[in-house]
Amino acid sequence: MKYKYIRLIHIAKFQLNIDDDTYRHLLQTLTQKNSTKIMTIWELKKVVDNLKAKGFKVKPPKKAAKITATEPVHKKIRSLWLELADAGEVKNRSEKAINSYVKRLTGVEVMDWLTEKQAMVVIESLKCWQARI
Repeated sequence: MKYKYIRLIHIAKFQLNIDDDTYRHLLQTLTQKNSTKIMTIWELKKVVDNLKAKGFKVKPPKKAAKITATEPVHKKIRSLWLELADAGEVKNRSEKAINSYVKRLTGVEVMDWLTEKQAMVVIESLKCWQARI
């Protein structure tokens, strides 16, 4: 819980464009401490509330792309992609990244729209990539 408050405070600092000296002064004024690491949860909440009063808006996290491709060939493509990610070969594990790769290989925008033949091209490409590891 403490980590979440600290993260919110640093996001607020950026969002409100507060320089470091002003930030430290604010912390010192509100809690008699100049670092969030040494504050209690109650003190951190007090700082967050103060930043909200100054105009900080907490935004909900962006939603991840939904997994829509559920056919066995789509699951195989996703499985191979995630194995490559686990091996450190792929940096982005998201559906959007898989779809970008699929589009680069086949010209088809979304994995759902692949024909069986196109899906096999993607699967074989991913298998070859794995073999090079």
